[in-house]
Amino acid sequence: MITVKDKSLKGLTFIDLFAGLGGFRLALESFGAKCVYSNEWDVHAQNVYRENFGETPEGDITKVDEKKIPDHDILCAGFPCQAFSISGKQRGFEDSRGTLFFDVARIVKEKKPKVVFLENVKNFAAHDGGRTLQVVKNVMTDLGYTFNFKVLNAVDYGVPQKRERVYMVCFRNDLQNTNFSYPKPFKLNKHVEDFLLPDGPEVDKLYINRSDTQYNGTADDSYSDKSIRLGIVNKGGQGERIYSTKGIAITLSAYGGGCFAKTGGYLVNGRPRKLHPRECARIMGYPDSYKIAPNKNQAYKQFGNSVVVNVLQYITEKIGETLNSK
Repeated sequence: MITVKDKSLKGLTFIDLFAGLGGFRLALESFGAKCVYSNEWDVHAQNVYRENFGETPEGDITKVDEKKIPDHDILCAGFPCQAFSISGKQRGFEDSRGTLFFDVARIVKEKKPKVVFLENVKNFAAHDGGRTLQVVKNVMTDLGYTFNFKVLNAVDYGVPQKRERVYMVCFRNDLQNTNFSYPKPFKLNKHVEDFLLPDGPEVDKLYINRSDTQYNGTADDSYSDKSIRLGIVNKGGQGERIYSTKGIAITLSAYGGGCFAKTGGYLVNGRPRKLHPRECARIMGYPDSYKIAPNKNQAYKQFGNSVVVNVLQYITEKIGETLNSK
């Protein structure tokens, strides 16, 4: 997380849909906004959310009565990339029925927040030849909102991880805000090594020593804003690759196998290991005060599914500037 001094959203409220670990909440609260409702169906994520925010998100959004959700100024949702059955008909709101985005849309229709702030995987923007994104745009336009979208990479916003996501920001038309712009990228000045824990009992067990480890001869002595592959284990498949800590992390994943599953392997103190869940938390922008799942498999999965808090903060800053502009 970045330290925020300007509480530009103070006095505004928001809701946290498909809340996961609460990345959106951390970002918006850092600017002074207040969360008035949260929703997350996964029980393990609910437990972690409760440990950190003192409330258990409501489950199964498809069964929630939108009329009973509190009024709010900003709706946040990292909704799943669920397939749309559209067949090119481009009917907007009707085309979103049967998808989880429909649940976002019906809440927007009922509550009319000032801002709708959405996040999804990079491929969402290109899914079905761009028609899926067009449906979302049509829905938001039909509901009376502007529609902005852009694919941003975490490595361009101070986080040493290649993590590209599409961020959609929609303002209610009557606000007449036309000057929204996404944050400008800046040069990376931290790398994986800056996010590592010191060796100790918890970290030591992550190191591996295998006879099928091979290094490619790349020197591990210079910094880069890209991942630097140094070697492989076994056949070098996903989860079997070794990278330098002087580069950036590969995209953290909720799934995958191999001895470095979900995080990739990194050469630390001359030995390869995967990342610790706390290191994953740091590379996703979560502060060390954040309480992570005690089950490591769940923790890896949750951070692999999460949002990068820093990127959300920089976008939130721009949202605040737009709302406060006259």
